[in-house]
Amino acid sequence: MEFDALPDWVAWLAQDADGTWWGYEAEPNQQDKGWYENEVGRIVRLGQTAPPDDWQKMLLRAPV
Repeated sequence: MEFDALPDWVAWLAQDADGTWWGYEAEPNQQDKGWYENEVGRIVRLGQTAPPDDWQKMLLRAPV
């Protein structure tokens, strides 16, 4: 998924099992079917696409 304009503070991108994309300021933690903030930093919902084949591999460093 291409993101038009990420907030400057987004350092991590993650996609949950349902296809929802999130931007995180700090590296998120893994839960049952997705990612969640670790009580540090901000989070923003970025959109939703088709669910990934393996959501556990969908934690990425945000482009600089």
